[in-house]
Amino acid sequence: MTKQIVTITLALGTLTATAHSADIVDTAVQNGSFRTLVTAVQAAGLVETLKGEGPFTVFAPTDEAFAKLPAGTVENLLKPENKDQLVAILTYHVIPGRVPANQVVTMSGATTVNGQRIDISTDEGVHVDGAKVIATDVECSNGMIHVIDSVILPATDAIPTVAANAGQFKTLLAAVEAAGLTEVLGTNGPFTVFAPTDEAFAKLPDGTVESLLKAENKKKLIDILKYHVIAGRVYSDQALTAKQAETLEGGSIEIGIVSDSAKVNNARLIATDIDAANGVIHVIDAVLLPPEEEGQAQLPPNGTTLQEHVTEQSGHVKPGAAPFRHHVYHTRQVRHMQPVFFVSRRCGR
Repeated sequence: MTKQIVTITLALGTLTATAHSADIVDTAVQNGSFRTLVTAVQAAGLVETLKGEGPFTVFAPTDEAFAKLPAGTVENLLKPENKDQLVAILTYHVIPGRVPANQVVTMSGATTVNGQRIDISTDEGVHVDGAKVIATDVECSNGMIHVIDSVILPATDAIPTVAANAGQFKTLLAAVEAAGLTEVLGTNGPFTVFAPTDEAFAKLPDGTVESLLKAENKKKLIDILKYHVIAGRVYSDQALTAKQAETLEGGSIEIGIVSDSAKVNNARLIATDIDAANGVIHVIDAVLLPPEEEGQAQLPPNGTTLQEHVTEQSGHVKPGAAPFRHHVYHTRQVRHMQPVFFVSRRCGR
């Protein structure tokens, strides 16, 4: 794909090299096109942070961008009781480091200060979560500003709500409820969940799910569910790079490309990078079982799916997997998959 570099062509005030000596906040103030953004930064208590050493790269919505929001939205966000929500939105517009336009166009996304990922595309111009980049490379003493024409909004629903809204995880959510993990996955985190679909559970032998949902099997159910969760917010390219990770259950999972398919152990990844307020969901087409514990011969071999266990198929993973490595930026070359059946959590598209 041909790289596109957006140049400063719009009359957004004086965006010149004179801004180099001013920090991000002062540059925005001096420009005059970011009055609403500056007011929001002040209300969120982020002035000192954005005047700090950094460096930061800010995707800055203009006053016109804020004006596109539904009537009353800005006024509501500026209320003291909504400060946390305002902070989450503003930090979703900021990525660590000084990232010029010629680097932005090589990326498919980046992890923000908020913790969630923004998507970057270069089809018909450069867009960040659907917002068009209309000016770039505004140099500041502690970073850089790129100007966007819409406010971008992070995911606000927790993992259970995102899963429920997707409509593909009724069995998983029933299992989470039976295991008493709904509140944990709804309030704590961040977590990365490898979520089996209803179709994945339907592959299991008759009676398997019903048996796991019984009170006497609660511990086993908890272990199975925790084996689908790792600590932290880990996106697909990070997972594929790291190859292995330790789950909350304590066992290890292996992630890789096998025959052109991305897999977790032997379950295929069919959708990835579904953001939630407290984590990220990747979708898999089979249910996984934890590695066999010593003295529990009734459990299947290490790293197999339930389906593979009952059909006596092998599927071992290497024990003692290393944790995922964290990378801030996501390049086009390593992002293999896209969400396929989820309603976008973005706004303004």
